[in-house]
Amino acid sequence: MSAVIDEVDELLEEIGFDPQTSVLTYRQAQVLSLRERGISQADIAAELGTSRANVSSVESSARENLQKARETVAFAEALRAPVRVRVPAGTDLYDVPQLVYEACDDEGVKVDYTAPDLMKTVSDAAGSAVSGRKIATPLIVGVTSEGMVRVRHQDRE
Repeated sequence: MSAVIDEVDELLEEIGFDPQTSVLTYRQAQVLSLRERGISQADIAAELGTSRANVSSVESSARENLQKARETVAFAEALRAPVRVRVPAGTDLYDVPQLVYEACDDEGVKVDYTAPDLMKTVSDAAGSAVSGRKIATPLIVGVTSEGMVRVRHQDRE
C-alpha cells in the first residue's frame, strides 16, 4: 500500500498541490486522493498509522471544505453575473428557459443551452428546490458574460 501513498504524493506534487493556497490541508488532499482510488478508510488508517475514525474525520472535513469553496465560487460568480433571473416558488420549470432567454436578450448575453438542457441544469443544481415540474423554493438563475448558468436558492443570496 505504501506504493499507493507514494503514488498519491507524487500526483499531488505533479499537479502543484499547495496547502498554503488550498482550502485543503496536505493530509486532507492525500486522504481524498486515496479514497477516490477506492481505498477503504480502514486501509488508509492502517497505512498512515492512525484510526479509521481519524481518517473519516479528515475526509469529512475535506469534503466540507470543498463544498464551502464551491459555494464561495458560486457566490462570486452570482455577484458578477450580468443576468440574474428571480424564479418565484410555484413557477413551472418549463417556463424557466423563456425567463432566462428574455433576460439574456435584454442584457445582450448569449446562453448556449437548449430549453431542455437549461431545465435540466436548473433542476439538477436546484436539487430539492424543484419538485416535479414546480419550483418549490425561490431561485436565482444567473448567467455569466460567458454564458455559463449558475443556480442558487434565493435565501442564500
